[in-house]
Amino acid sequence: MLAAVAGLLLVGLSLATIFVLLAYPQLPSLDVLTDYRPKVPLRVYTSDGQLIGEFGEERRSVVPIADVPKVLQQAIIAAEDERFYEHAGVDTLGVMRAALTNLTRGGAHQGASTITMQVARNFFLSNEKTITRKAYEVLLAFKIEKNLSKNQILELYINQIYLGQRAYGFAVAAQTYFGKALQNISLAEAAMLAGLPKAPSKYNPISNLKRATLRQQYVLRRMRELNFIDDKQYAAARAEELRLRRDPTSYAIHAEHVAEMARQIAYEQFQEGAYTRGLKVFTTIVGREQEAAWAAARRAVLDYDRRHGCRGAEAYIDMSKLGDTPEDALEDELQDVQESEDLRPAVVLEATPQRVKLHALGGEVLTLSGEALKFCRAMLDDKAPAARRIRRGALVRVTKDAKSGWQLTQLPEVEAAFVAADPRNGAVHALVGGFDFNRNKFNRVTQAWRQPGSSFKPFIYSAALEKGYGPSSEVDDSPIVIPASETGSQPWEPKNYDGKYDGLIQLRTALARSKNMVSIRLLRSIGTRYAQDYAVRFGFDADKNPPYLTLALGAGLVSPWQMLNAYSVFANGGYRTMPHIVTEIRDDHDVVLAKVEPPLAGDERLRVIDARNAYLMDSMMQDVVRRGTATRALALKRNDLAGKTGTTNDYVDAWFCGYQPSLVAIAWLGFDQPHKLGNGETGGFAALPMWIGYMEKALAGVPEMRMARPQGLIEIQPGGEGSGQRPDLIYEEQLPTEPNRRDDEAPAPPDAGPPPIFPFSSPNTRVESGVNPG
Repeated sequence: MLAAVAGLLLVGLSLATIFVLLAYPQLPSLDVLTDYRPKVPLRVYTSDGQLIGEFGEERRSVVPIADVPKVLQQAIIAAEDERFYEHAGVDTLGVMRAALTNLTRGGAHQGASTITMQVARNFFLSNEKTITRKAYEVLLAFKIEKNLSKNQILELYINQIYLGQRAYGFAVAAQTYFGKALQNISLAEAAMLAGLPKAPSKYNPISNLKRATLRQQYVLRRMRELNFIDDKQYAAARAEELRLRRDPTSYAIHAEHVAEMARQIAYEQFQEGAYTRGLKVFTTIVGREQEAAWAAARRAVLDYDRRHGCRGAEAYIDMSKLGDTPEDALEDELQDVQESEDLRPAVVLEATPQRVKLHALGGEVLTLSGEALKFCRAMLDDKAPAARRIRRGALVRVTKDAKSGWQLTQLPEVEAAFVAADPRNGAVHALVGGFDFNRNKFNRVTQAWRQPGSSFKPFIYSAALEKGYGPSSEVDDSPIVIPASETGSQPWEPKNYDGKYDGLIQLRTALARSKNMVSIRLLRSIGTRYAQDYAVRFGFDADKNPPYLTLALGAGLVSPWQMLNAYSVFANGGYRTMPHIVTEIRDDHDVVLAKVEPPLAGDERLRVIDARNAYLMDSMMQDVVRRGTATRALALKRNDLAGKTGTTNDYVDAWFCGYQPSLVAIAWLGFDQPHKLGNGETGGFAALPMWIGYMEKALAGVPEMRMARPQGLIEIQPGGEGSGQRPDLIYEEQLPTEPNRRDDEAPAPPDAGPPPIFPFSSPNTRVESGVNPG
């Protein structure tokens, strides 16, 4: 009997020897390990180096072993391979221990793979469970140990291993689960991460914190048993409350639309290689300004939404089908509901007009009453529409206010767009393409075509300055009827938005108060085709802004990106710079592959309007802020702000386009499918607060700036000496010889208009010192 057993062992040993002799020379080269070049995703950064986006199948950051915290190295060894520094690739004692455990318990309860064996499997083999694959794994482990140091092997393991949530390697996992750099993780966090390799999906702390915590406690216990930590550290780590990132794909800076724009730029140049080469795209975005823009846009949307009331339940969940574990079933239902930052989904458990009990995503049970229900109280009433009433099973949203605590809210339906840039070089500092990128990836800054309304008027006024008008020219503000012969269809009887008409009024005042009648008469005077052609120099599309009188009221189509480009011309003194979001692209060794060197304002080849025109328009749009439709901006307590509100017909679009000489910003609010925002939802009321919220942060500490007055402007006294009116300016070549001429309102040919009115007396005209009137 013993002889037979010995014979079998001898045969087995002989076969194993033959296998090793034949297989070992056929093992793959270790070049992939010694020249480690993992797939590293495309990463997008702000101008100040903050990560705002990653694109690629594998999210990975390669970190040298010297930069890996000792506590994490010890946690990994305690969890995966306690004899790592002692064995030669295969832990014989571990194999025997695992075999004994599995034999006594029945089944596969404990594995014996070392860290080296896992490296071999991760780089060269599949996960199939066969004897042949395991044999190759063992041979590869020996070969790896022969050619690499222990620290090199551990470094490969730390950077290559998959840890769930598309995170490869511990550096990305630390960011994914805790929002921290690897060097900053605590002992408790290190133990949690070290527990992931065994089964990343099973021990994922975001989807199953309870199970992940059990695994973490096991790792801590093993660390204590191996004397990696003492009793005090062990107790503190067990008691530490971990702060997990609820959305592992989110970043400290909310710039998802920017990241997507940068991805498209990188892909155009590098195709699929962009996602694996470790490229770094640096944008023009300023981190603190981007956050200010995101917060301001979000606040404007939520404020609008609250002004227009609660719409009730988003949907309903059948509470009779939750089974024996209703809490788990509700959590599963809520996991499928799209989160939106602080607007957390919740299911109503009980509801009366006085009290609502809810199960919120994450398992928290909330009880709301009093002011917390105020916004949605009407939808709690029995008389509320049945399809929207908030009752048991209703899917709703809750948000936590710093002062008031939890309260009922809702996902808004209205959308917003915001973009800001330096007009001197076109560098975009902030861009928000919508309320929530994850809910709707449509970029309203670059892709939305909307009517600009009155925010288009400055371009009509600018064109008029080139046709002989000045800020003090007077134009009739009385009602007007445009005959069918001019409209080509039927008579048009436009109105002023406030229903008030003031007769003869200076252009400066008309723009400040957004007088529609004046804009129409002005356009009628200078000619619609001239105005259309003139607008093209600012970057507008002629085919989207046809030459009709409705152009005076902004009835064409523009994008917020175009408005940014156009208003930059006024802000920088007449130059058309090009908005851009990328400064440079580098490879994984920080070698610059592409660099953007934008043309700068001041280059006369970029000039599209007269410097005097830009100066006068700046002066007129400053009056919009000081005494017109944008006086809310006075809250910023600055004297260098200019801009124009925009409200389209029937309150469909709300705009504010404005600037300070170093920063232009465009704010828009509206519905994706255009319909009325509501009475009174003007640009000055709905969009301007967004602009103010951003500028308050962006201009903090920025000194006031003034546009230098160009030569060729003459100071005049409207109304003559003693009129009480403030002096104004006109082009020196436009000094009229016939004072007090009036607009006769007759339709003008496209290339010529009636001389404008200058209500001053020529003898009292003053020439500013240093300016030669010719």
